[in-house]
Amino acid sequence: MKIMLGRCLLQDRLLESPMTVELLAKALQYKPERISDFIANKRVMPLQVAISIANTVGCEVTELYELLEEKK
Repeated sequence: MKIMLGRCLLQDRLLESPMTVELLAKALQYKPERISDFIANKRVMPLQVAISIANTVGCEVTELYELLEEKK
């Protein structure tokens, strides 16, 4: 089964945690604009970044995006 990424769920994960975009960016030493680009689906998180974000926010990597099954 092939999986495609849907919309980014990072904003939802941030709302469930005490983190903000600014705090997450500071913790990971990224610009807040980069985090905002992920949230707005302007950029897809590379795996290494997604793992770091999930670890910092306290969720699983698979909880950062909607996972859609590709239809044939």
